[in-house]
Amino acid sequence: MLGAMVGRSGRSQKVACKAVLTKDDEGRFRFDVPAKPLVMEEQPGVTAPLGFFDPLGFSKGGLMTFPGDPTGFRHLREAEIKHGRVAMMGSIGSVFAHYVKFPGFEAVPTGIAALDSDLGAKGFSVLFLTVGLIEASNWKPNKSEPGSYGDPFKFGQFNMEMRTRELNNGRMAMFAMIGQLAAENLTGLDPVQQFGL
Repeated sequence: MLGAMVGRSGRSQKVACKAVLTKDDEGRFRFDVPAKPLVMEEQPGVTAPLGFFDPLGFSKGGLMTFPGDPTGFRHLREAEIKHGRVAMMGSIGSVFAHYVKFPGFEAVPTGIAALDSDLGAKGFSVLFLTVGLIEASNWKPNKSEPGSYGDPFKFGQFNMEMRTRELNNGRMAMFAMIGQLAAENLTGLDPVQQFGL
């Protein structure tokens, strides 16, 4: 802890805040102010009637985080946002793929049945490797808000309400993808065929 310093020449008293000595990414010693205690109920995504949504208890168990751990929570929240965004694109994409086929993929069935065809499996492998390379290239510590790109288009929508909406829509999309995949696995029909369209 840094103490108070008082000058004899009549200067005003200066008080430094509590800090911890750490090393930065380049090995230099720095004073780092400890993170404020984390209050889960004040984070984006807390919505009535469920409150703080953590049905599997990841934020309370010792596997991924511990109580009041902002780093573990940030990791879990970033994963939730990322999975929600992928699920939103996937749930819409599975409906889109029923109506639109990329050139060369006209004979490939839609949904998870595409993995049974040679061309569909190759396309999935290319997609899987591309996503893996993007993830590997972005693998670095992030001290900003989880999943935040800020407000690049200056719409003024990076606020608590919009962040909560994105989290809730992502949660709904994750459940939608689970339902679409389970129903397709059971019936062999893609999401649009499930409705008889």
